[in-house]
Amino acid sequence: MLITKYFRNFLQSSQSSGIVLMVCVGLSLMIANSSMGEAFQELLNQKIGTEIFHLNYPLSIWINDGLMAIFFLLVGLEIKREIIEGELSTVKSASLPIVAAVGGMLVPALIFHLFNQGTDYAKGWAIPMATDIAFSLAIISMLGRKVPLSLKIFLAALAIVDDLGAILVIAIFYTDQIHWNYIALSGLMVAILALLNFLNFKKHVFYLIPGVFLWYFMHHSGIHATIAGVLLAFTIPTNISTTEISPLEKLEQKLHLPVNFLIMPLFALANTNIKFKDGMVDGLFSNFGYGIILGLILGKIIGINLFSWIFIKLKISSLPDKSSWSQMLGAGLLAGIGFTMSIFIALLSFKNHPEIQDEAKFAILVASVIAGISGYSLLKFVGKRRLNRE
Repeated sequence: MLITKYFRNFLQSSQSSGIVLMVCVGLSLMIANSSMGEAFQELLNQKIGTEIFHLNYPLSIWINDGLMAIFFLLVGLEIKREIIEGELSTVKSASLPIVAAVGGMLVPALIFHLFNQGTDYAKGWAIPMATDIAFSLAIISMLGRKVPLSLKIFLAALAIVDDLGAILVIAIFYTDQIHWNYIALSGLMVAILALLNFLNFKKHVFYLIPGVFLWYFMHHSGIHATIAGVLLAFTIPTNISTTEISPLEKLEQKLHLPVNFLIMPLFALANTNIKFKDGMVDGLFSNFGYGIILGLILGKIIGINLFSWIFIKLKISSLPDKSSWSQMLGAGLLAGIGFTMSIFIALLSFKNHPEIQDEAKFAILVASVIAGISGYSLLKFVGKRRLNRE
């Protein structure tokens, strides 16, 4: 299989980073509910930067808008590689994870909408659409031989398409005000990057320096700055037919370590510092809580498997090699681990309402834990039965 080598590395890094993320989530929750909670929040609110270039922001903004742009750069590189030479490179190979991801976005959003239409929470409709790559792949990787490699590839490709969908949703629906002069400058940077690609410049520095300017212009345009990471990724050169490692693959390899073991843990520390309050558990049993929890758990498993079933019945797609529908249900549950992207969208949805952000974070955390444990347990049970039969 052409992409096996890449996905083995991807899965290995995802497994380790997922464990680190779990530790950081626990640590963040402990700090938030200890005597250090207020001091930690003050640290996140501390402004860093300079007013000269209008770049004086709280530390939390630098993490969510700055460092997360590097995370999206890595996601963009993975998407481009799979489109050019991997699991998304042909209609037949890409059809199942693509349609499954579409179903896994539409049904959760619909469930949330049904619970929250006409309320102050309605703008959070995209929260349950997202799948957390690191956590979902970390859990499925822990199952080893109990899960066929093809199912891991399916979940990884689905999560990548899901992230692309989330990126488009952020760009289209979570932009407050467009500043067209900065949009024009952003377009100029993209044109320069595309020209560098066309002229076959291969050194990363030629792309990263314009990429910094692209981030700056995008940040001031009104469109979320993290989109700059994806646009930059799609201009990095790659190759199809040669065995030589491309600039895209080199940059991808360089980014895995800092993204998985620095940027994502920092994001988890900064954004899961939820201070438990009276009534927070009751919030899980509100329409807002139902929309997030049922969207992530039921919405994902129904959307992914329903759309997959339709396309397999139409003979457009086929089940992942050596996989069963029981395992597809398990993969659908793991896709309900929204965490990073869901929290990110929740922050954008309710940027001026920290109390609603905390409610959303808590519901996302609960839903992700339920989805992770349920998906792991189901896949482990089915995998044991399969190994016993062999």
